Amino acid sequence: MKLKKITEPHPRRRYDDACGAAHGLDLVGERWALLVMRELMMGPKRFSDLRAGLPGISANVLTQRLEGLEAAGIVARRKLPPPSAAQVYELTAWGYESEPIFQTLGRWAARSPTHDPTLPLSTTSLLLSLRTMLDPARAQGIDARIGFRLGAETYLAHLANGEIAIARGGLDDADLVFTGAAPILAAAIYGGQPLEALEAAGALRIEGDRALAARFVTLFPLPPKAGVSPSR
Repeated sequence: MKLKKITEPHPRRRYDDACGAAHGLDLVGERWALLVMRELMMGPKRFSDLRAGLPGISANVLTQRLEGLEAAGIVARRKLPPPSAAQVYELTAWGYESEPIFQTLGRWAARSPTHDPTLPLSTTSLLLSLRTMLDPARAQGIDARIGFRLGAETYLAHLANGEIAIARGGLDDADLVFTGAAPILAAAIYGGQPLEALEAAGALRIEGDRALAARFVTLFPLPPKAGVSPSR
């Protein structure tokens, strides 16, 4: 059986390599493409929301990346029902299947000695990192709902059976709620900043189970840096 060559109406530069990884780069290897996908991992967003999560991207480049991802079947556009009627972009079912790629890449890159955690961090980046870095052994025995009020967005996480599920939603059922900017919460979780100090500075607010809050920020250990033996 002869394999049929697939052509596109608007071909881009390709690797001309049958390897699946090479074709994956054909699909998402353009600069910013993966980060656009990352920003859609927690649900649909408007164009302006995507730009807010990616402050370094221009409107023109974002438009190009969205068009390319849509043409590839990774992203879709739709209009929200009235009264909003706003246009949003969202990942297709196949697009959502890419989350393990982000998790593996994130764990691997976190070991880089040159990784700079002080750079800007979006809300979606923080929440995806929680799903990536959770240590199931440390989380054993916890069954709780943790809310996040991050800017204008609210998310509710359910931590149970050593796993964490996070989705947009109300916080009425939360046992604990963190309110603050994503980089501030990341400083507590990954940078070891004391919760009390962040609260005293007015950068973070904690409502609910404070013992749970103290334990929660310890559940996401970073991997050791490459070439450096883990501390004991």
